[in-house]
Amino acid sequence: MSTTTDAQSRYNELRSTIGGFTVEGRAHSLSAWFVLALRLVIGFAFLYSGVEKILGGFSAQGYLGNVAATNGNPLEGMFLWMSQTPWFVEFVNVAVPFGEVAIGLGLIVGLLTRLAAFFGAFMMLMFYFGNWDMAHGPINSDFMYMLVFLSVAAFGAGRILGLDAYVEQYEIDGQPIVEKYPVLDYLLG
Repeated sequence: MSTTTDAQSRYNELRSTIGGFTVEGRAHSLSAWFVLALRLVIGFAFLYSGVEKILGGFSAQGYLGNVAATNGNPLEGMFLWMSQTPWFVEFVNVAVPFGEVAIGLGLIVGLLTRLAAFFGAFMMLMFYFGNWDMAHGPINSDFMYMLVFLSVAAFGAGRILGLDAYVEQYEIDGQPIVEKYPVLDYLLG
């Protein structure tokens, strides 16, 4: 038995090229469990937060109008506009809680995982700017949550004990759906 073969089977090769720059690495096979844990934990956190907002009543008016004005936020004017635009406040009052529930459920069951993670990262980016605080530097918990969502998307976490693994293999005219419609690879996984 070769120890090289045993060692190689414990690792997953990673390689990506963007703009002519290539990075390579090896992730331990146990990484799949941690990616799954990230997906489930962030999914539960968002599901819980959304359900809490729906059951407890949620209004974004105060947050949008006040939080950005108190912390030197570079987007203060945009948040003020949002708070003073009734149709936008009504949209946010629905989009945030139900969006959190949809993102949470999508991540927990691993369905449309990349799409859910993208919207979760976008939501956290908006919270990052809304909760702007440079007292401890540019990195805060909202920024870290955004990175968790992006990691879940990048690692195709929906393929790990998720429904995306089954959806991707669904055949249309004898061809897996992601091969027939490659754009789905950006939504599933």
